[in-house]
Amino acid sequence: MQKTGNIQKMHVTLDGENARYQLPIGNDLIDMNALMERTISLKFNGKIICSNCGALTRKSYAQGFCYSCCQNLARCDLCIMRPETCHHHLGTCRESAWGLENCFTPHIVYLALSSGVKVGITRKNNTPSRWIDQGAIAALPILEVDTRLKSGKIEHALKTHVNDKTNWRKMLKNEVEQANLVAVKKQLLPKVFELSTNLDATTLNDEVLKINYPVVEYPSKIVSLNFDKTPEIKGALQGIKGQYLLLDCGVINIRKFSSYNITLTLK
Repeated sequence: MQKTGNIQKMHVTLDGENARYQLPIGNDLIDMNALMERTISLKFNGKIICSNCGALTRKSYAQGFCYSCCQNLARCDLCIMRPETCHHHLGTCRESAWGLENCFTPHIVYLALSSGVKVGITRKNNTPSRWIDQGAIAALPILEVDTRLKSGKIEHALKTHVNDKTNWRKMLKNEVEQANLVAVKKQLLPKVFELSTNLDATTLNDEVLKINYPVVEYPSKIVSLNFDKTPEIKGALQGIKGQYLLLDCGVINIRKFSSYNITLTLK
């Protein structure tokens, strides 16, 4: 098998408690779970094509865009990383229609176990893919609000009590600090009770979602692979977690190289 095309972050679904992955490459979707323990080659062909405008770009900005699109698209604005700074209501959103469609929809504030307990937010219709993308082994939605801005304000308040980052190296080695998410939720909600009440947040049920990943062997040492430094990467696929392929020669973050033109060969 050999496929060539621009790649994007892997499509993820949950089959029961098992994560399933498909790699978009050109017009094809490759079932990556089916390639476990097979030797694959990923060769960068020297072209990066903006996933928005289709222009050739020497560098991928904001995971798949040219510089111009990165500067003009709302999805690349700072408020995507810091949702509490959403400025749509000020009339300064880069793409007002996009903002209405994506930021004025139900959002979830959640707890997840990736490298340890973390707090995060996501659009309600983006679950459970958000948690799979982060490599979380368990997730618990705790509050629901009707806008991204409101969820960002609650997340910002909770960050003083719980981490909002994932230690990606620990996540990939499966060195997860275990915790009872329901118990953590009960400790945290009183700390944001007044804020969440003022924002009309709905408290959600204690339904913890567990996620298993297709991994034969976790790496004991993390070797990060990079198409810019190593145009052809070849190795046996030992696992997939988050948006990372775990090869016997190292790990590669597929999302980081969105819009790269790649040839995938099954050896």
